[in-house]
Amino acid sequence: MDKSLIRNFSIIAHIDHGKSTLADRILEVTGAVDRRHKGEQLLDDMDLEKERGITIKASMVRLSYRAKDGKDYALNLIDTPGHVDFTYEVSKSLAACEGALLVVDAGQGIEAQTVANYHLALENNLKVIPVINKIDLSSADIPRVKEQIAGVLGFKEEDMILASAKEGTGVNEILERIVEAVPAPSGEDAHPLKALVFDCRFDVYKGVVVYVRVADGMLDARTQIKMMHSGKTYKIEELGVFKNLQYSKVDSLSCGEVGYLNANIRDAREIIIGDTITDIKNPCKEPFAGYRTVKPLVFCGIYPVNPGDFPKLRDAVDKLKLSDASFVFEPENSQSFGSGFRCGFLGLLHMEIAQERLEREYDLNLILTVPNVVYRVRKRDGDIVEVDTPAKLPPPQDIEESQEPFVSLLMIIPVENIDPVCELTKSRRGTFKSSEYLGTDRVKLVFDMPLSEIIVDFYDKMKSVTRGYGSMDYEFKGYLSAKIVRLDIMLNSVICDAFSSLIHKDKVIYKAQALVSRLKELIPRQLFEVSVQAAVGTQILASEKIRSVGKHVTAKCYGGDITRKRKLWEEQKKGKKRLKQFGKVEIPQEAFLEVLKI
Repeated sequence: MDKSLIRNFSIIAHIDHGKSTLADRILEVTGAVDRRHKGEQLLDDMDLEKERGITIKASMVRLSYRAKDGKDYALNLIDTPGHVDFTYEVSKSLAACEGALLVVDAGQGIEAQTVANYHLALENNLKVIPVINKIDLSSADIPRVKEQIAGVLGFKEEDMILASAKEGTGVNEILERIVEAVPAPSGEDAHPLKALVFDCRFDVYKGVVVYVRVADGMLDARTQIKMMHSGKTYKIEELGVFKNLQYSKVDSLSCGEVGYLNANIRDAREIIIGDTITDIKNPCKEPFAGYRTVKPLVFCGIYPVNPGDFPKLRDAVDKLKLSDASFVFEPENSQSFGSGFRCGFLGLLHMEIAQERLEREYDLNLILTVPNVVYRVRKRDGDIVEVDTPAKLPPPQDIEESQEPFVSLLMIIPVENIDPVCELTKSRRGTFKSSEYLGTDRVKLVFDMPLSEIIVDFYDKMKSVTRGYGSMDYEFKGYLSAKIVRLDIMLNSVICDAFSSLIHKDKVIYKAQALVSRLKELIPRQLFEVSVQAAVGTQILASEKIRSVGKHVTAKCYGGDITRKRKLWEEQKKGKKRLKQFGKVEIPQEAFLEVLKI
């Protein structure tokens, strides 16, 4: 294929700005799907994506488009997620493109993720085309949004395209602008093969399907390939492109093209996202630098409810790692739940989505422990320890200094909500850094804030305070000194490690009381009295008792001397005392999920 007729582009936007709907309209206009068989969110192929109305995985499709100049162009569209927790998916997609459509809602204007994605596109040297979407809404304020885009991102008014993805307005203009403005791929067919692995999926029938972007040379169906970072070699079984939402075989992929290959790879761990593919016989000199390694920010333990499901869980996390390169895991053992995995995520939504995918796609019933961020501890002997689970925290007498991760938090909110948002942020130990007005009705706020204060419910609270009009994005800044303690929950004086958490010393009493009172409501009454205590070391900070289930042992005793009843009551007391010593407290699964929200 003539590479001057190839255009590789992504669609980037803040969550819920109409990105997937615009992708649907582009598919229809280019004839990739029949209008009679159209559906919503065509590129969102997971049930979870359709239910939640969000994009989780980046998707790829090839389109054919005849432009006004009479030439037939091949457009490779890569749809991307919009939520802050899936930024890694966006960065992978942008590495395979030369251009990007930046979609902005005509009613809401520029949001935090709009700014973050724009800078991500600039880092990858992409041609960015601004699109103002949802112009058909009654709440659309086009002059205000134009002013924001010009002021914050520096675009000229004539660069902006007005569109309504729902009605199909402006889609043809967008396609023409892509053909005109997005540069054709660079590279030469005559050079040795050099292709980027930018994504993978696991197919039950094909095994691991590898998504590639050919940067130099030509990838032939008969080529024997080598992965330069892993050093593994493969023989290609099938080569193709994703056309009309289906796998479509081709004989070769030329310089600049995007497609997939299948090499009968069954083990998900063999593929490294960001690896470079080359020809064994005529290899290229240097591989791509690969993607920036993303460090997980939130860690939690995942265990099967039935211990016999552990091998099934092990296979499931291997396959999930293939389709989600930002997910990390390592084996872990718990006194309460047995064998499981310590898993790392980019945020709480990422954790929630991973749990749902594991349960739905692999038919598992799982328990998650309280999420923690990664702390650093400098011991008195000079060693620095990374602590991602409460069990790894050294004894207090061995700690010289503890540090917690801080992020730079960017929020774009309505002007009238400045006071409540600042109060919320300061209550979470945030430090104000700067503010900038975006027009007359919106303001950009920047705070430094501990990551542990953001991961649980800060996003929901901020959305509630701003009535849904606020948005946020954050990036890791570094580690700062903090007083960190381990909070344990004890049931009848036995520590339940699933509820243990690392927390700042200033907030430990509030957290202890909240946990204990919530667990008192969630744990059902047993045949014996249950004592629920929260402790730091040997110091008990909060305590509650769950009364035992009453049993009327004297129901059949009527008449006669009172000593008969007293004898039965004494026997019952001895039995309950023995149960309290040896009885196991039953904790419902909902208790573990509810504790995450405290």
